[in-house]
Amino acid sequence: MSAASPVIASPKLRDNVHSVGPATQLIIKDVGEIHSRLLDHRPIIHGETRYFIKEFEEKRGYREQRVLENVKNSISESSDVILPKCMDTIQNQLGLVQKTLETANHTIHRLQQQQQEHAKSSTEKPVNEKLRAQWEGFLKEQEQRRLAVDEEQRKAVQRLKEQYAEMNKELSKMASF
Repeated sequence: MSAASPVIASPKLRDNVHSVGPATQLIIKDVGEIHSRLLDHRPIIHGETRYFIKEFEEKRGYREQRVLENVKNSISESSDVILPKCMDTIQNQLGLVQKTLETANHTIHRLQQQQQEHAKSSTEKPVNEKLRAQWEGFLKEQEQRRLAVDEEQRKAVQRLKEQYAEMNKELSKMASF
């Protein structure tokens, strides 16, 4: 058993262990082994660390490092070449978009003015309706007057026919005398 074993920490206990019989020593040895298996994780951690290093450095052959270098190169190319091209394209397209938006804005203002004019004419619509109603009333009145004049003329024509028919009879009587 090691001198740094936590089970036997004090010198008195160590002396007592040697004075104890061989059966007790075997029990203490077994307890020490159980303790190292259950509570001492250093050998397992060392084994896992060696496996990790072996896996990533030896078997993969620094593959991750090459991948990271490629990513770094792609990023630097993007920032040096692609980004300026994109910025130029954006600036050019932004001018076109701005012109299009100005045209659309102008069109919208024109439509708003037309709508406001239409709204004004809608408020004037009752006045137009009133004038239209007056006009229709005037036309009806004129139609009634026309009918009255037509009726009066028809009566006058009828009287004249009767008068001429009577005059014709009288003339016929006179001519026969």
